[in-house]
Amino acid sequence: MQGAAVLILVVEDDQLVRDLVTDALSDGGFTTEVSVSGEDAVKLLLSDATKYRALITDINLFGTVDGWQVGHRARE
Repeated sequence: MQGAAVLILVVEDDQLVRDLVTDALSDGGFTTEVSVSGEDAVKLLLSDATKYRALITDINLFGTVDGWQVGHRARE
């Protein structure tokens, strides 16, 4: 995908882990969009799921939507 930005959705509620993951992806040349909850991640996916090339999510998220559910929604 040379010349094209690869956008990855990162879903993580822990600030330290979120910063570590996004910094590592940025160092690798990827662009990230961040969500701190499963609910927000699902909203982003419903708005335009095709813009994301990958999803990285924590499984145990605060709130009512966990990482498994986010992954299932992304596959839909």
